[in-house]
Amino acid sequence: MKKMILIIIAVALILFLGIGFYNASKLQHIHIQKTVNVQSEMLTTFDNVLYLKNFTKWSPFYEADPNQKTSIKGTDGQVGVQFHWDGNNGKDLGYQEITEIRPLEYIKMDCDIQKPFKASPTFEYSFQKTGNLIKVTQDFNLKSGLVDSFFMWLFGAKKDMEKMNARGMELLKIACEK
Repeated sequence: MKKMILIIIAVALILFLGIGFYNASKLQHIHIQKTVNVQSEMLTTFDNVLYLKNFTKWSPFYEADPNQKTSIKGTDGQVGVQFHWDGNNGKDLGYQEITEIRPLEYIKMDCDIQKPFKASPTFEYSFQKTGNLIKVTQDFNLKSGLVDSFFMWLFGAKKDMEKMNARGMELLKIACEK
């Protein structure tokens, strides 16, 4: 009887791990694209993303933790400027850096997240005038190892990322339309 129970537990564990790592393999590269149409001027919309001093106006992370400490290092609005954060009582730590700018068209930011986990996602923003609206597209990319991807699958991290990115784009729209 004990042997049968151990076999059932072992089979269930192997099945769980097999399914988990299969699903995790699909999360080794996460790409999330969100788009928002903003009723504002191109320069206003572009500058809300370009100048990191504006980030707290539309950051979903800042909305969730308005007591976080933030700082900007470098010349704001230029390649190499960094937005540092330390939030959630020291449990969230990292920075993002602007690595590419094409005026009124495109901004790329590389992130270095140190806590609560280590990750290096990128955010790319493209801007396009369509009629009297500005279409802003955010492309989020994250590459992870299989073990990290397993835990992202286990805890449903991709859905949380999608919600957070969607909220950020909603807040960007609000900030630009004020």
